[in-house]
Amino acid sequence: VAPVVAVAFGLGLGAAACGDDTPQEAAVDTTVADVTTTMAAAFPVTVGELTLDAEPQRVVSMSATATEMLFAIGAGDKVVAVDNFSNFPAEVDSLPKIDAYEPSVEAISELEPDLVIISYDPGNLVEQLNALSIPVFTAYAVMNLDGVYEQMEQLGALTGQGDAAADAVATMRAEVKTIIDGVTVQDPPLTYFYELDPTLYSVTSNTFIGSVMSQLGLVSIADGVQEGNDYPQLSAEVIVEKDPDIIFLGDVKCCAQSAATVAAREGWGALGAVSNGNIVELDDDIASRWGPRLVDLLAQVAAAIAKVSAGS
Repeated sequence: VAPVVAVAFGLGLGAAACGDDTPQEAAVDTTVADVTTTMAAAFPVTVGELTLDAEPQRVVSMSATATEMLFAIGAGDKVVAVDNFSNFPAEVDSLPKIDAYEPSVEAISELEPDLVIISYDPGNLVEQLNALSIPVFTAYAVMNLDGVYEQMEQLGALTGQGDAAADAVATMRAEVKTIIDGVTVQDPPLTYFYELDPTLYSVTSNTFIGSVMSQLGLVSIADGVQEGNDYPQLSAEVIVEKDPDIIFLGDVKCCAQSAATVAAREGWGALGAVSNGNIVELDDDIASRWGPRLVDLLAQVAAAIAKVSAGS
């Protein structure tokens, strides 16, 4: 996948250009639609423009993030198929897979779903499914952690798992708060380079991953590099000049990048992050989704910050 195309698919986190595990629509800077019923209310339930008259029993998830959320809120037993990028939790391994980029409407309809969840529409999938009276909910990429919590609650409402979703969100909020509260913010703030792919596409603080990093007191060296572009391609010269405190690799699985490959790049040995061993290899899947495993990502970033702080 070409870098520009990958970024277009990129969530708030950004997609690795050489093969993101979750082809998502770019994050939309809108408030997630309100759930117009209490979390534990009986059906019908309305979320945004979608109303479900009865609790769904056969859910097809065409979003790896939504798949993780559904299992986290106790709705996993309702999931009858997932997209081919859904690989967590392990229970999805045995489920039928639908091509994420070119989904077959026939294959989906044969599963007799009473709810299909997508994160972007590859063509006219929603229109075709609606023509077959199959309800579709679009769980767009979000802009911040509050959007994550709200989307989990939305999926809880739609699947009759409102109380379980509320509990999962409360637990996640508490875990996130503990991690954030445990970070000592530096003055001036620590800087980072977040690598989406080996061609040096990155993210600014205005993206979802950027907002997460900001919560931990970090500033992206990509900020302001290309006005109006939150997924700019940096040059090696700019990266060396800005000399980030930490390098985060979001292209480990997709593109075989590592601390060793970065250190071997011409001229990169001059970077403090390289010489001080502050290159963090992220899990591409977790780093490219806005799901419940973000707690693991936050913990890894917090540990990197603590390491830098201890060495300063």
